[in-house]
Amino acid sequence: MPSGYHHLTCEERCQIGVLKTRGYSLRAIAREVNRSHTTIAREVRRNSGDRGYRFKQAERTAQERRRRASSRCWKMTAVLWALIEGLLRLAWSPEQIAGRLRREGSVLVSPEWIYHYIRQDRKAGGILWRCLRRRGKKPNVKAGRDQGRGCIPNRVDIAARPACVAAKARVGDWEADTMIGKGHRGALVTLVDRMSKLVLIQRVTRKQ
Repeated sequence: MPSGYHHLTCEERCQIGVLKTRGYSLRAIAREVNRSHTTIAREVRRNSGDRGYRFKQAERTAQERRRRASSRCWKMTAVLWALIEGLLRLAWSPEQIAGRLRREGSVLVSPEWIYHYIRQDRKAGGILWRCLRRRGKKPNVKAGRDQGRGCIPNRVDIAARPACVAAKARVGDWEADTMIGKGHRGALVTLVDRMSKLVLIQRVTRKQ
């Protein structure tokens, strides 16, 4: 069993649902799933519905709870914004910044919140929007979703990924991004495992 608390995966919830239907006790389920008895008891207590524990409903309930927790409002302090602004000037995307803050456990700030703050700064005459890779440009809707500059051939749209990937419930689902250096000289390719938050960074000579 891994050290520390880890969220149950969709597959584990499916296994819990099957074992409960077969009449297994919570302690027996814990042994089968290789989780602690308290984890199984908490899962069944928090995510059961009127018809008992059903793994699909439990998965939706757990994801909704995480969504509400991540959308809580946090006070933006001067120190925190200085950190965010510094990373923006290093060509970090709001998604990367939010991910770093989440991994460090300092604060939960969504990428949308950072984009909103940058828009407000621009309206007030600020120049933080210039640090964005797209610089606030709107997508070219007329060109279609599969056309336009920067489109990857034969790519799979993010909307088509499995639900378990969106839930960040398993190791091995990676997110890739590119960081461009000052003056567009050199670039970094970053890979982040969605569940473990393991980060791999490699310098490349060309962004292509």
